[in-house]
Order: sequence, then structure tokens, then C-alpha cells
Amino acid sequence: MSSRDVWTIAEQSQGKIKEVSYEILTRGRKLADKLGVELASILLGYNISDDKLNELIHRGADKVYIVNDSVLENFIVENYSNVLVDLVRKYKPNIIIAGATTSGRTLMPHVAVRVNAGLTADCTGLDIEKGTNNLLQTRPAIGGNILATIKTPNNRPQMATVRVKSTKPAPIDRSRTGKIIKIELKTELIDGKVERIGFRKTEDEAASIQDADIIVSGGRGLRKKENFVLIRQLAKNLGGVVGASRDAVDRGWISYPHQVGLSGKTVSPKLYIAIGISGSIQHLAGIKTSDIIIAINNDPDAQIFKISDFGIVGDLFEVVPLLNERLAKVVK
Repeated sequence: MSSRDVWTIAEQSQGKIKEVSYEILTRGRKLADKLGVELASILLGYNISDDKLNELIHRGADKVYIVNDSVLENFIVENYSNVLVDLVRKYKPNIIIAGATTSGRTLMPHVAVRVNAGLTADCTGLDIEKGTNNLLQTRPAIGGNILATIKTPNNRPQMATVRVKSTKPAPIDRSRTGKIIKIELKTELIDGKVERIGFRKTEDEAASIQDADIIVSGGRGLRKKENFVLIRQLAKNLGGVVGASRDAVDRGWISYPHQVGLSGKTVSPKLYIAIGISGSIQHLAGIKTSDIIIAINNDPDAQIFKISDFGIVGDLFEVVPLLNERLAKVVK
């Protein structure tokens, strides 16, 4: 059997499908349409309702392959890899993409080695090469200073992980129909040498940035570390989190988990405020999916204004204190 379909790897936690699954469907739908093939979403887990599976179809999948078993409730790479490799060998997809999440970064290399496939990690762009139909996989390289486009023409499937928040989740279209293919777990695919004993959740600053609805970021225009107090106060008044440009992080003004951009975190908040940030290509690429971008900079020709919805040309040391003063009254 040879389908040549495009596959996306959906993720779940406690029976709920994660948002990254819908972001990957956006990517997969575009690739499948260019190739003229079907898009399939692959989901391994437990206690996944038909409503959840149908949502994958409503968001762009033509087919959903589901292996729904209590053994797969928690992510164990050996088990997930065994099941996915078995599916790959049976259905022979052309392309497989997953989110560059903790599980995606663990599962995809494990599978790629076993099926002799190429894998490009942490992609920010995917496309189809005209004439060859090869997958073009673009990712930051050399510390984010360049974007490299990679292809693996000689082996199939072509595999890639995609940076989280680098695209919008696929919208719901309840008129879409598709197939739900339920696959029974083969007992021989379970690796008994590994078991989950427990799970300890840690608070991660980087994760809070990617999940935040409001981000206030500061850059080189702040002049020194102590001036980040303006950014922190504005973020607090708005109920948001603090971000930063690479320049600010490199200068030691704030820690790396706050860094926004291709060499840091790609974000997609409802509101992104860039203060004293000129707008390098890497930074702009990391914020382009934000709903609303506001920039404050004293240089009217700053690159950040080219993608901003609203801009204030002025001295941040005058503008930001006024904003904080006004917002503090509202918060009270």
C-alpha cells in the first residue's frame, strides 16, 4: 500500500488535543494542496472522544488515524515510535511533520533513524519545490543569523518538526468531512522495558512567553539593564509577560528564556509591544503571527514599524512612564 499522503502528528494530554496539533494542520494543509494529495492527522493516546477526532477533520485533515489505548495514555517514546514506525511502513506517507515540542523533538528523530528518513528540526517555513515535489524545509542556522533551506530528495518519508507558534492554528470548518480510521494497538509494539513512574511539572519562563496573550518586549533602546523595570511595570499593568530582543539578552540585561525571535522563542500573542527594538529579521520572523503589534521607537525608519499595526515615534523614556502612569490608575 502506498498513499503518498502528507501526515501531521497530533498531540494529546489526558484525552485533550493540544493546540500545536492545529498549528501543524495549517502547515500540512498547504503542503497537501500543493501536492494534490490527502492530509492525514495521526494521533496516539487514550480516551480520545470522537468529537475531538472530528475536530481534526474540521480543521483540515482528510483522514485521522487514531490508536486509542490505555498503554498510550502517556508519552513513552519507545512505544510511540514502535506504533508510528509500524504505520509508516504500512501506509508509506510522503511527508510527516510534527511540532517542535518536547515530545515531537523526541519522537521524530527516533522514528527517522528507524525508517531511514531525513529529518529537519525546528523549521519556521515549509514549502514544496516546483518540478521535484521535494519538501523545502527552512530553519534558522548559525545562531539565527541566517535561514537555511534543506531538502532530503533521496529518501521517503520526508520529515520535519515545526517551531511552535510559527503559524496560526487551522480554523474550524464544520462543513468538512473525512474518515476516522481506528487502529487496534498491536501488543508486540509495546516496549515493556520502560514505564512512566511519575510526572513533575516545572515552572518554565520560556513556556509562559509562548503561551502568553500579552507580551511587552524591550531591546537595545533601553540602554541598560536597570531600565527593564519600565518593561516589567508595563507588562504587569497589562497582565502580560516580559520579552526581550536578542541584543538585550546578549548584553546580559535579561535571561535567555525571555528572548523572542528565531534564535529565541517564536510567539503569537494577542498583543505584542516592542519597545526600543529596531526590528531585525530574526525578531520580526518571531512575532509575525501576533494579532496586534505595537512599536515604540525614536527612529521613524526602524524596521519594526513595517509590520506594526500601531506605532509611536518617540522617546521610550517619556512614552512608557506615561503609559504606566495611566494604566496604574485603571488597574487600581
